[in-house]
Amino acid sequence: MRHLEGIRIVSFNHFLMGPVGIQFLADLGADVIAVEPVEGAFQRKWGGANRFLDGQTMLQLTGNRNKRSLALDLKNPEGLAIARKLVESADVVAENYRPGVMDKLGLGYEDIRKVNPRIIYAAASGFGPDGPYAKRPGQDLIVQAMSGLAAITGTQEDGPRGVGVSVVDHHGAALFAAGILAALFRRERSGEGGRVDVSLLNAALDLQMESLVCYMNGPRDDDIRQTGRISGWYYGAPYGIYATRDSFIAISLGTMEAIADAIDIPEIERVPSSEAYARREEAAASIARALKKATTEAWSKIFAERGIWHSSVNDYSRLAEDPQVLHNGNFVTVPGSTGSPVTLVTHPVRYDGQAPEVRLPPQKLGAQTAEVLAEIGYDEPGIAALLRDGIVGGEFVVDGEAPRGARPVRSE
Repeated sequence: MRHLEGIRIVSFNHFLMGPVGIQFLADLGADVIAVEPVEGAFQRKWGGANRFLDGQTMLQLTGNRNKRSLALDLKNPEGLAIARKLVESADVVAENYRPGVMDKLGLGYEDIRKVNPRIIYAAASGFGPDGPYAKRPGQDLIVQAMSGLAAITGTQEDGPRGVGVSVVDHHGAALFAAGILAALFRRERSGEGGRVDVSLLNAALDLQMESLVCYMNGPRDDDIRQTGRISGWYYGAPYGIYATRDSFIAISLGTMEAIADAIDIPEIERVPSSEAYARREEAAASIARALKKATTEAWSKIFAERGIWHSSVNDYSRLAEDPQVLHNGNFVTVPGSTGSPVTLVTHPVRYDGQAPEVRLPPQKLGAQTAEVLAEIGYDEPGIAALLRDGIVGGEFVVDGEAPRGARPVRSE
């Protein structure tokens, strides 16, 4: 399962897109050293639902399994020297600071490739490495708004609406991992390193590819906001979510004739499939009226018998008990770094029928600082001095010395 064993990634990532993308590679066996400030990266200080488990935020738990944590002060010359020593032998350096930050530290692509020509340098940003928006803060909702995603998710009646999850971050993370893998594959063939750039803006547009291709190749005067019940401006009826007697049901594909017969729409209200786009709201209104007469379970049986593509609408409690989700093993509960049980979403790809294991739960800040420093040549007295001076940090003790502000958890 460790397809990337032997690949070392030095990760200067924070928040969500960068950490989740690199986590994908860590799951596959890459040795990921997550470099964080001695006070901890942003994801350790903020997370969803104001929840903490295993002493950590939900954001930290989301994207940081199977990584080693190195707490390092990059503002200190000695800390910067440690970082430069790390990248000299790395296969991949990944970061999602604003463009230019790593260059100022002497850790940009041009600096690293001088000492490590085979390096894969992967940068994730809000809007790209250059251009008029390059210095702007990039964040999921901001990019949803500017990319058209909030508009297309909203309705004509209520206006724009954000997607209910950090969808751009997550798609950007997948593209980040894919780009790094492609660059590593090229290096295996040619011996050449290279640079990979992924941005939230590009990810948001990629998510809307189908809609954008429809829009760009037409008159460009379409109102892209949803209306009524149809889930997308470029879809015809019945494509949407409808209320039933007891809950909701989604209908995606099926001829209007088959649907009209299945739910017994009066003849006068029927819309032929040939007019399913032009008369989509009229057709959707007829479907909505009919579906309120029975339960979701009853309609599901009828639709299954007639080959109409559909699904009940799950909330998270029902999702957790869904038979296919349970069969696929999409959630796994593991002991956290303090022993508390932590439930995580599993790696999304299966290899020979198996998912990669969680070798390390998301770690406490700097838990492997001493371990990583020893690997690049520092002895115990040297590590202890770095800890004492606050240049590195973490929850451990070396030679009787603990970092300032850290809680000792083990002694060698």
